[in-house]
Amino acid sequence: MKNFPVHKFITILLFLFGMICCFSFTEAADKPNIIFILADDIGIGDVGCYGQKKIQTPNIDRLAREGIRFTQGYSGTSVCAPSRSSLMTGLHCGHCPIRGNRRIGKEGQKPLPEGTLTIAKLLKTQGYRTLCSGKWGMGMFHTTGSPLNMGFDNFYGFNCQAHAHNYFPEYLYENDKQIKLDGKTYAPDLIIQYSLQWIRNNKDNPFFFFFSTTLPHGKYEIDDLGIYKDQTGWTEHEKTYAAMCSRLDTQIGMILKLLEELNLDENTIIFFAGDNGSALEQNSETFNFFNSGNGFRGHKRELYEGGIRQAFLARWPKHIGSGKIEETPVAFWDILPTLAEISGTTIPNGTSLDGVSLLSLLLEGQKPDRDTFYWELHEGKVPIQATRWKDWKFVRNGIKKPIELYDLKTDPKESQNLATEQGNIIQVGEKLFQSLRIDSPDWPLEK
Repeated sequence: MKNFPVHKFITILLFLFGMICCFSFTEAADKPNIIFILADDIGIGDVGCYGQKKIQTPNIDRLAREGIRFTQGYSGTSVCAPSRSSLMTGLHCGHCPIRGNRRIGKEGQKPLPEGTLTIAKLLKTQGYRTLCSGKWGMGMFHTTGSPLNMGFDNFYGFNCQAHAHNYFPEYLYENDKQIKLDGKTYAPDLIIQYSLQWIRNNKDNPFFFFFSTTLPHGKYEIDDLGIYKDQTGWTEHEKTYAAMCSRLDTQIGMILKLLEELNLDENTIIFFAGDNGSALEQNSETFNFFNSGNGFRGHKRELYEGGIRQAFLARWPKHIGSGKIEETPVAFWDILPTLAEISGTTIPNGTSLDGVSLLSLLLEGQKPDRDTFYWELHEGKVPIQATRWKDWKFVRNGIKKPIELYDLKTDPKESQNLATEQGNIIQVGEKLFQSLRIDSPDWPLEK
């Protein structure tokens, strides 16, 4: 080194520095963008790729055609706030800090507690920009559960789910600031416009976009019935509901078009799911007209399959094969560990999760090694529970109620209660109901 020219040494150093910078940039650039689309109260039977014939959902169907469709995809539970909390935290409702819809104050719901690990927080450690738009429902801005305290750089839409019932609101939130409106503008249109511009602004960074749309949740309102306006034999409610589902589908098409325009399509994984079963009453005219439950028993606020089994899709060009149909049961609490693995994020030591990563299942069809699922809901007069072990489904509609037992392999519609015939299996369910939950003073099983 004594006689080595200084200028050559400097040149080598600059070259090595450039290589390091290039490698770092490449690593960041290679991280896929992640979009999770959560439809509010849509029934599994309302989507074309799950059998719907009357409501047009070509863009959602495209996600299935170009990706993977799960036949046994489960939401966190069967109402908004706890289902979303399960999704965000990787915990089922036996461990999740939010296990029911609970109004706090004039506006807002019971907040996620300080220190809660969320998908957005994890992805932020990997350089992701993060947006939640649509509906939050897990804590107002002055609380620990604010989306801005839970890992999101930006928020646009409704914070309080009660406020989100109004599709022509007097205001929305941009981050934590109220944006005054005229009360005549259709809120979902403002939300998608903001979201698309946010994607444009963040196209050079890996991003996580949680599109928590309010469509097609009640109250049922829309500014244009579109292709359903002149349908004969349809009620106004049926036309409105179909138009809301199709408006959601159109917005998904806008996202897909923008990704292609920005050359981000192949490096973006998109998930689509419903947050719980259909909110339409199971014996209502509209529910039956569209077969919103796809033949499954139950709907929103129940833990039969119709309340928790949902449309569940994933699309990632050149990674997930096209037109795949997967029968392996999966659930919302699997999403956090899945996105952690996709993004190269390490789960912090000591973190307890209920979910498992689905990445190997998505890419290679390798099934995860687990056979139990658990749901709990604190809504109405008494808390209810359900658990699944292999193909056996246990439902208990109150701590003092007998356990019901169904064989989902032969009876997915849960029409025949086998509890009296399968005493040994019922004992398994009793033990699971005890072992798969942690008591919480906020969510006692007895009232």
